[in-house]
Amino acid sequence: MITMKDFIAENNPILRQEAEAVEFPLSADLLKLCEEMRTFLINSQDEEMAEKYHLRAGVGLAAPQLGVSKQIFAIYLTEYDSETDEETVIMDQILINPKIKSHAVQQIAIREGEGCLSVPRDVPGLVPRPKRVRIEYQDMDGQKHELKLRDFQAIVVQHEIDHLKGIMFYDHINPKNPWDSQGIELL
Repeated sequence: MITMKDFIAENNPILRQEAEAVEFPLSADLLKLCEEMRTFLINSQDEEMAEKYHLRAGVGLAAPQLGVSKQIFAIYLTEYDSETDEETVIMDQILINPKIKSHAVQQIAIREGEGCLSVPRDVPGLVPRPKRVRIEYQDMDGQKHELKLRDFQAIVVQHEIDHLKGIMFYDHINPKNPWDSQGIELL
């Protein structure tokens, strides 16, 4: 089971290098890693599990964050419905060898800024990203897929793709004016 101790330090050079493409079929080790990454995200969003194992909540996790320089990441997003008082899973996927094929010119950012499981500190500022993206990726069987994402889902996927390119979220923050929202839609 992945816990916070499995994350490499923010200054580890692996987080700044481009991850290697994955070849198919996946090895037993990579299959296990994919499942464990997904399980970590689910556990991190479960209050009891998060408290028991001291997990920080996350919605995305890239292999390089665990010291594995491969183009793999997991996403687990839920949405709360106040009328039914239930959580609905809106994205539960392992994406391998993802590529952004096109993106919108419109920029969007999370009003409070972004966070990262690899960065155990607060980094203030807006992280502007394209509002919509179209990506291609492979699943765990090597089958190719395409996704069109917008808003929060697009932000999460772009954050994880950045990890595969050696880019940290704070690289996008305007150093002179971190909260400048001109031309950026805020979520």
